This record gives sequence, structure tokens and C-alpha cells, in this order.
Amino acid sequence: MSSTNNRHAHGTPTGRVALVACMRNEGLFVLEWIAYHRTLGFDAIAIVTNECTDGSDLLLDRLAASGSLIHFRQTPPPGTPPQDAGMDQVLPWARETGIDWILHIDSDEFLNIRAGNGRLPALMQNVGHADVVAIPWQMFGSAGQCDWTPGASVLRTFTRAEAGPTPRRTKSKCMFRTRSFARATDHNPLDPLIAAPVVVNPDGADLGNAALSRDRASRFRPYGRAASARTAAINHYAVKSDDLFLMKNDRGDGQGKLANAKYHLGSKWHHQADRNEIQDTSILRHWPATERMLADMRADPAVARLEQECFDWFTTRKTAILTPRSRQQWTKRERPANDP
Repeated sequence: MSSTNNRHAHGTPTGRVALVACMRNEGLFVLEWIAYHRTLGFDAIAIVTNECTDGSDLLLDRLAASGSLIHFRQTPPPGTPPQDAGMDQVLPWARETGIDWILHIDSDEFLNIRAGNGRLPALMQNVGHADVVAIPWQMFGSAGQCDWTPGASVLRTFTRAEAGPTPRRTKSKCMFRTRSFARATDHNPLDPLIAAPVVVNPDGADLGNAALSRDRASRFRPYGRAASARTAAINHYAVKSDDLFLMKNDRGDGQGKLANAKYHLGSKWHHQADRNEIQDTSILRHWPATERMLADMRADPAVARLEQECFDWFTTRKTAILTPRSRQQWTKRERPANDP
């Protein structure tokens, strides 16, 4: 495990907040993800990796050595989802280092705070009384992109999205108090340590906590109130370009499942995720600060070299994996017109 002490002495008025992700082979995107979220004011960023083959674990080691984040390595026990095993490492670290809140999201998810100046205190002022904040997804689609160029920006490329969350269908990711739960998985904390955890949406509106008694809960009731939040959303870039979507068949998912038919063009998940109805560029208000932070990180020659090696790995791997035969096998039917 590579790690470094948190450089921030203070947190938000409601406590210190850490951003956590479990990743595998995300070297194409991890610098942008880190740079963007650092602009929001998180007190720490922790990333757990397992069995990386693209070199992103080495890149994260270098960033950890420079103080940009905490990097945990893991080899999940057989049958244990990587995200669950990763959170089993992160929660003790968070408690030992005085982290009060954790937001656990994936590398294709970006927190978009719409309140105030778009930074963390503007969100926390609404939810400081809660134990869980259920932040709804907003799906961002491919915007007609077929092939990815390493080094391009996710946030600037994919600006087409669904119009907004839909009650009963939209899922959430949770920010939660570390002292209130014993465990956590991909969408929600588990095993409450207090009698009646308070769950709210990002606006501070109360939601029921019954979902916390179920593994893998990703929706909270009342559904309409959970989906109506205006203060924040999780921009979910689950598709990106067609080739990136298909390459997920090579990587697998964070719950340790084989891709099977999920990452096929024309699959049910593809149709749910590839949403391009409206243009939404609200997250780009942080792009100038994100770009400056990216430049600062890449000014380290080792970081620049290690990122380029991740890019080169992707190009080579894509040539080997995405053959005409595999593309045909991973396309269920002709995808419907969904152009921006």
C-alpha cells in the first residue's frame, strides 16, 4: 500500500470529507477525475486498485508519493466483489485519520454540485444533520462518439445527457458518515451503527432509511423526492465512446462479475445509459481550475511518462481486443438513432 498523510488541516463546517473510488485499468481517465474533484474541496482522495495491467497503479503510486491522494492496493479474496473489499480497507483508514464523511463513486462518475459556487461547502450546508446523502445519477451519453483519443477530456467531450432523474428508475450514490456504518458497498453504506440513520437528498429533504437494511440498495423512497434534488447530481459517463464501452468487456465490473451481455452495444444497459436528449455543460464551470490542476500534475515528468504508458497500453490492448469479430459479437442489434 502506498499512502501519504492528508495535507488539509480543516474540513467543511460539518467535518472532513473524503472521496473514495475502487478502480482497475483506469489510466486513461484517472488524472482528470482526480483534478476535477480536487477543485471541489475534498479533504482527501483515496483510490483502491486491484490487479491493474495498464500501469495505472504505478501512476497512482507516484501521485500518492507527491501528496495528491492515498493509494491502496488489494487482491480481493475469491468471491468478494472488489468494491466491497476496497471499502473494507478504506473505512478503518478513514476512522483512524479523522475522516467524518465518505463519498464512494466510480471513475466514470463526477460529483456535480449545482448550489452556490459548486464546491463542497455549498452541498454540506444542506445535509450536515444527516447520516446519508443519496445523490442521484444523471446519465451522460456517447454524443455520437465512436472512437476515443487518449488524452481527450471526458467532461468536455460528453455534454449530452438525459433531461433529469426519473422517479423509480434513477439510482443514487451515497455520501455517508463513517461513524454511522460498519461497512459499505458500491451504492450504499451497510450495517448501521446507530438506531435510526437519517437519509436525505442533496437538498436536505428527508428520505426513508429502509433501503439501508438491504444489500446493494440503490434507490431511496419516496422516489419522487429522491429524484427531485437540484443541489447536486452524479454525472455518470457510463458509455463514453463506443469503443470504450466495448472495452469494459475486457475489464469486468467492480462487483466482480463477468461483463456477459451488459457491455454490448444495443443491450438493455446500453440503452439506459446512452442518453443524449439535452446539452448540459454545468459541470464545466470548474474546467479552468481542473485544467490548471492537470497541468500541475503533468508537470512532474514521472507522472507524464506513466500516464503516456497507460495511453500506449490502451491503444495496444484495444487493437488486440476489438477485432471485427468481437465487435460483431458484442453488438446485439443495430443501435437506435440517438444523435445529439
